[in-house]
Amino acid sequence: MTLGHISELHGLPVYEFPLPGALAGALPDAGSVAWKLVRHDGEPEDFDECWDRFLDTVDPARVRALVFGAGAYGSDLDAGDPDETADRLAQAADRLTGLEALYLADLDFEECELSWIVQGNVSPILAAYPRLRELAVRGSGGGFSGGPGLEFTPVRHEHLRTLRFENGGLPAQVVHGVAASDLPALEHLDLWLGVEWYGRTATVGDLAPILDGSRLPALRRLGLQNCDLQDETATAVATAPVVARLTSLHLGRGTLSDAGAEALLTGQPLHHLKELDLHHHFLSDAMMQRLRETLEPFGVRVDVDEQEKTDEEEDRYVSADE
Repeated sequence: MTLGHISELHGLPVYEFPLPGALAGALPDAGSVAWKLVRHDGEPEDFDECWDRFLDTVDPARVRALVFGAGAYGSDLDAGDPDETADRLAQAADRLTGLEALYLADLDFEECELSWIVQGNVSPILAAYPRLRELAVRGSGGGFSGGPGLEFTPVRHEHLRTLRFENGGLPAQVVHGVAASDLPALEHLDLWLGVEWYGRTATVGDLAPILDGSRLPALRRLGLQNCDLQDETATAVATAPVVARLTSLHLGRGTLSDAGAEALLTGQPLHHLKELDLHHHFLSDAMMQRLRETLEPFGVRVDVDEQEKTDEEEDRYVSADE
């Protein structure tokens, strides 16, 4: 599966900031949309010019959500250094005083393959925006693409509620950085672990500080997705103390088989969950039925859509890698 562009961020519809002279009517109210900034080669302004014009045209103090696309991110061959994007955001922090949500690298397959989206250290962005509530990061770079690679150095942030990393290969350092951070308000953590070929160095063991419940006191929604170690991840989650306080658990997009689902069903009770999302999986029909019959009577919404089939374990694949 290839990833498309997002249509909403922080409950706001995404609106692409138009090219010079392209607007037919008035711009939306500054706080009513998630502003997407994107520029491609051959257009009448580059990304830096787009960024400056945006800040001078829209009231930046009332902007609540920003989406950065092509021009700010891409492969290391056709986009700026991700650290330049972080610096650009940091320098505008005194103007974007109402910013609540940020999505870095909303690119589809035609603009840049997921494995080639190069990221850097995103923690300085959180330091620059201490009132940010939502941060989503697509791509990683590093090992496969040859870029600098996604980093997350430990931070303290009082207001961040949602943190999401979408990629085909998650570095272990990112998991370590999240686990070592002080994020007292974080309610939703979504880690796409990916596959080793595309840069995953994170292991199930690296998740231990998150799964043992000793960190992230407000966590209620946990996603450990898009992984070729999905059975091992499910087995670790089955006895993880953090699960008792979750309302939503996402273990989909990966290579989950009946073995992983069996571990979930024979582990600690999951009846308190509102949602168990396992979509894109390699479960048998019998196991899908068993999951529904076991959990749905307790009001748990079980998502087992996108059943994939293969007779060989080595032929299983994640939803998004390349």
